[in-house]
Amino acid sequence: MTQPKPSHPAWNYAWWLVLCVVGLDYFSTLAYLPSIAVEAAANAGGPALAPLVIGGVVLVTLLAAVPVYLYVVGRSPHGNGGTGLLESLVPGWHGKLLILVLLGFIGTDFVITRTLSVSDASAHALHNPALAWWSQNSDGLRGAAPQWLQADFLWNRQLVLTVLLSLATFAFWTLLRRGFTPWLLKLAVTAVVVYLFLTALVVGSGLLYLAKNPDMLRHWWTDTVPQQLAARSADPADLLLPLALMILVTFPQMALGLSGFELSMASAPLVRGDPGDDPARPRGRIRNARRMLLAAALVMSGFILTSVLVVSFLVPEPALRGEGPAAHRALAYLAHGGELADGLPGDAVNPVFGAWFGTLYDLSTVLILLLAGASATVSLRDMVPQYLARFGMQLQWAYQVGVILHLFNLIILLVTFVFKASVSSQQWAYASSVLVLLTSASLAAVLDVRRRWRGSWLSPIVVTPFLLIFVVFLSMAAMTIYLNRSGLLIALAFVACVLVTAILSRWLRSKELRFQGFDFADDSSRDRWDALRQVEFQVLVPHRPGLTKLAEKERIMRHKHRIGPEVPIVFIEACLGDPSEFMHRPLMKVEQDDGREVIRVSRCVSIAHVLAAVCLEFTKVGRPPEIYFGWSHENPMAANFRFLFLGEGNIPWMVHELIRQAERDPARQPRVVIG
Repeated sequence: MTQPKPSHPAWNYAWWLVLCVVGLDYFSTLAYLPSIAVEAAANAGGPALAPLVIGGVVLVTLLAAVPVYLYVVGRSPHGNGGTGLLESLVPGWHGKLLILVLLGFIGTDFVITRTLSVSDASAHALHNPALAWWSQNSDGLRGAAPQWLQADFLWNRQLVLTVLLSLATFAFWTLLRRGFTPWLLKLAVTAVVVYLFLTALVVGSGLLYLAKNPDMLRHWWTDTVPQQLAARSADPADLLLPLALMILVTFPQMALGLSGFELSMASAPLVRGDPGDDPARPRGRIRNARRMLLAAALVMSGFILTSVLVVSFLVPEPALRGEGPAAHRALAYLAHGGELADGLPGDAVNPVFGAWFGTLYDLSTVLILLLAGASATVSLRDMVPQYLARFGMQLQWAYQVGVILHLFNLIILLVTFVFKASVSSQQWAYASSVLVLLTSASLAAVLDVRRRWRGSWLSPIVVTPFLLIFVVFLSMAAMTIYLNRSGLLIALAFVACVLVTAILSRWLRSKELRFQGFDFADDSSRDRWDALRQVEFQVLVPHRPGLTKLAEKERIMRHKHRIGPEVPIVFIEACLGDPSEFMHRPLMKVEQDDGREVIRVSRCVSIAHVLAAVCLEFTKVGRPPEIYFGWSHENPMAANFRFLFLGEGNIPWMVHELIRQAERDPARQPRVVIG
């Protein structure tokens, strides 16, 4: 049985177009990140320090995240990113367990991307004058709702609107099933270009206003910044240490500005490479994907630095707190012409700012936020199910129906209700998942670089930068989870759900043949294998090397089972590979050992499955063979456990069952003899 393949075609585009797909998630954080940055700096003791704090995020982006992902996309260019690279570096069940835990955080990341984006979209919509009717008539709408929907914890204007927007985005699911098709790409490009153009107009107008009022910048740099930093240090002259501490304390909330890197990994297969690219290592795609990553990081860094600078100077700090009109929509507040921090009207920044321009900006923001959630859904569909399917941890009908994605849609609604559609409440869970995924990607880079440079005197020099980056992200992830455990709890819920269903699915699928054909060590082995299958009657005997010699094994089998000397015996020696894998394509070598035919098979994920496959392959061209086993004194429960998880246990019975399941005609079933 082969691994399920995605049903959608493989679309490829120029890297700068795919940049807009990545930008749906990455650039959409500009809708709420500036206000979060100022609020975080204010809570740490200095709202005026927000531009310096966000500078720390930019440095981490350019000096830590970008190098890691430029390396990762070169080693994993097929959409699996750091998780896929880590899977190849940590084999066995402990590797599978690590990947399943990371899938929990990936699920958290994509789900919170959707819920937080839609929640912020509803915040923008609710503050728009065009939706004033919603606030004016909400009580009437509440009275018309069923009694059980009128509870206070359910009836919240933002919560209700967020749920309605979420349900509307669910309707896109049938359109998104084929992935990023050309029309969806055009929509993404349009949304990103329009949003960045309008944002550049808002931010550029703010910068021009500050340039016309240089006293504001001068007072900030010479008075406000030293005062707020000195308040955190015993030595007012030593300002670097308190600034570093402040960046450290506020970084978890600022980590939302790094959210686009995982989506960029999932979008890598969309990047068009060179016509002659090797499918296994498409150098053209890797080169262009790196251009996309670097361009996205530079564009985002420029926008986030300037937008936080403008917001921290022009938007009144109280308006950014709690339910303030600029909370999680600071740039939209300026676009609507909101009152400035210096008391002047908002149109002093730009005369076009006002109701109509603000509405246009809101529409653009709502669109990109909703599409950010949709892009997360597509990435989730392309990433999580393929791991489960390859591990044998998802039933085939569940894969085809898309049960996991429907389950995630229900979880999205549940998370929305639990957090009451609050952006502030969700940002910690979002930051936790983002930082854990950054940590896993940097760990994958460390392990891969160390493996590639093992034995070289340059190894410590090459590995150390990635190791330092890993330590930084690990520390930030641990601190974020310590400060707020919501992200960890959601991820653990995902992990528990995935583990329970995965183990159950693997157990139910344990009797699938899981065989994709044999590879051969050389041409002579292939020729000899074809010749052996043409023999009229074969007796197959599994043999474990090291226990008995082949001559003694043959003597015992012929005596015990009364096999005459004229009947040829073919010995099979199967060597386990990684039993945690599900599907396998074993490597076969056929040779003679002191005149006896021996089939040696390696890379086996299960001894029983390989023996059953050998028997069935003989049956395809001739008379069904017989395979002889000795009695096992293994405990039945221990044998079943060893078969399910270690690939060797209860072998005779499982070979019989696998043959019976794969070949329904009793006359064509190879005979299994135990004695």
